Amino acid sequence: MTTEDSGAELPEQLAQIREDFLALAVRERLQLLLEFSNELPELPERYLDHPDLLERVEECQSPVFIFVEVDDASIVHLYATAPKEAPTTRGFASILAQGLAGLTAEQVLAVPDDYPNTIGLTEAVSPLRIRGMTALLGRTKRQVREKLVA
Repeated sequence: MTTEDSGAELPEQLAQIREDFLALAVRERLQLLLEFSNELPELPERYLDHPDLLERVEECQSPVFIFVEVDDASIVHLYATAPKEAPTTRGFASILAQGLAGLTAEQVLAVPDDYPNTIGLTEAVSPLRIRGMTALLGRTKRQVREKLVA
């Protein structure tokens, strides 16, 4: 599957994020990733006192934790936390939190698993970091599936 093929299946906001990255030179992509890291939404207050509800994404080099909610309308809400000293990880989490915002469970589950490989960061960050973002997406989808069954 080529990058263009993946785009046809992507929800609008994920496609736009990918286009934004691909329109930039490699160095500028890192700057955009840093901007995303600064835009990672804070956790809702209800999770601040319950870190046990968050799942650690072990594949990430830095400690990143996620929690997914699926509301009654089947809309997915991804919450993530990562240290400010880990801008790459925070950026990846922010891309997914923003890119998946407002999507239905069905739309989230249809996002291609290789999306992190298609946004132009494979030349800018290590394969280990890309694997971390892929794991973030994979765990998000797994939590969505678990919520749908529950």
